[in-house]
Amino acid sequence: MTPHVEPDPQAGAAVKAADRAHVFHSWSAQGMIDPLAVAGAEGSYFWDYDGNRYLDFTSGLVYTNIGYQHPRVVAAIQEQAAKLTTFAPAFAIDVRSEAARLIAERTPGDLDKIFFTNGGAEAVENAVRMARLHTGRHKVLSAFRSYHGATSTAINLTGDPRRWASDTGSAGVVRFWAPFLYRSPFYATTEEQECERALAHLEDTIAFEGPATIAAIILETVPGTAGIMTPPPGYLAGVREICDRYGIVFVLDEVMAGFGRTGKWFAAEHFDVVPDLLTFAKGVNSGYVPLGGVAISAEIAATFDKRPYPGGLTYSGHPLACAAAVATIQVMEDEKTVEHAARIGETVLGPGLRELAERHPSVGEVRGLGVFWALDLVKNKETREPLVPYNAAGEANAPMAAFGAAAKKHGLWPFINMNRTHAVPACNVSEAEVKEGLAALDAALGVADEHTA
Repeated sequence: MTPHVEPDPQAGAAVKAADRAHVFHSWSAQGMIDPLAVAGAEGSYFWDYDGNRYLDFTSGLVYTNIGYQHPRVVAAIQEQAAKLTTFAPAFAIDVRSEAARLIAERTPGDLDKIFFTNGGAEAVENAVRMARLHTGRHKVLSAFRSYHGATSTAINLTGDPRRWASDTGSAGVVRFWAPFLYRSPFYATTEEQECERALAHLEDTIAFEGPATIAAIILETVPGTAGIMTPPPGYLAGVREICDRYGIVFVLDEVMAGFGRTGKWFAAEHFDVVPDLLTFAKGVNSGYVPLGGVAISAEIAATFDKRPYPGGLTYSGHPLACAAAVATIQVMEDEKTVEHAARIGETVLGPGLRELAERHPSVGEVRGLGVFWALDLVKNKETREPLVPYNAAGEANAPMAAFGAAAKKHGLWPFINMNRTHAVPACNVSEAEVKEGLAALDAALGVADEHTA
């Protein structure tokens, strides 16, 4: 694939100048960033105005599950815009109903009612509100290694350092350690030990917080930005049992892991567990138009049969977003995208990443499912010391910055967070594209190796 426009550095400079003059970027010190001006994108690639093409191993922000500019989804948005561009959420709209039906058909268990939001953070906000109103309790338990969004409740539920500036310590959130054998907080040496000790720790936390005060436990089914730590066998089932025993609502956050990312429609299917509430966004329509939501169990939905639910959004179930979701789900069914993601992870991406780990001293661990993988980069494989410190910035982050620059030099746009790089291409990425990405990672890891001991 080649760029669909001729290189035009002057146009790129104009785009960059307008951005720097007027756009306020998220998670950034505004005077210290230099955003790339993007000229176009298609499939697994995007390119800049200088004609440089990049294989996107980030899927945007892990949401372009069917790649950029899929023609069927683009056409569906155009057709819906010609028919009915927008309408208020209080009305029954055909495309909104169809999107809800298609999503409900794929969620586990009886999660058959769908509350639409504009994205994942709003989905988490509303899931927590539903849990609190359903139980009459206020506290919510969340894991330290997690990310749930940047709105008020969602950022307080988040475990990673992005919450620090906004954490009021008064949102009713209690954090606990979820399992992560490679950096076990429980001194475990096997998955069985990690699972057993993590569940015991959660039980202790509940006991000392008071079970009758806890509305919900929220977990990313497979944590995303925090490191793609696949939970050990039995852990999520154990959390489900604990929630049932204490009348606690179990919320699974599948904003990143859902819609084919792990090789299943939803990651919960890998663990044979059904939550009470499930949040989604991102891959539901490949991010073409903002959309998220909460899939709601029959029991919780019944709470609001005669009691108004005190929440809503102006653009809930926006017709253009729902049209994109309907088309995306249909494309994924017709093109067997979920099955492809599972196969590519099992036969190409996973084995390729493990082979890199064998040859590069900077790769401490490889973990993942489907097209959802992380490389944990270290200074020393024996000590497992991270390649850069936790939440490193500036000179302390130089080794990861050098790795990222090397990846881009070789035509790969990497997903980097702290001492990790994630391999999260589109779910329909081709075998040839994966091999291209692995070759670029191989070269970039050579740079990371220079910082090992």
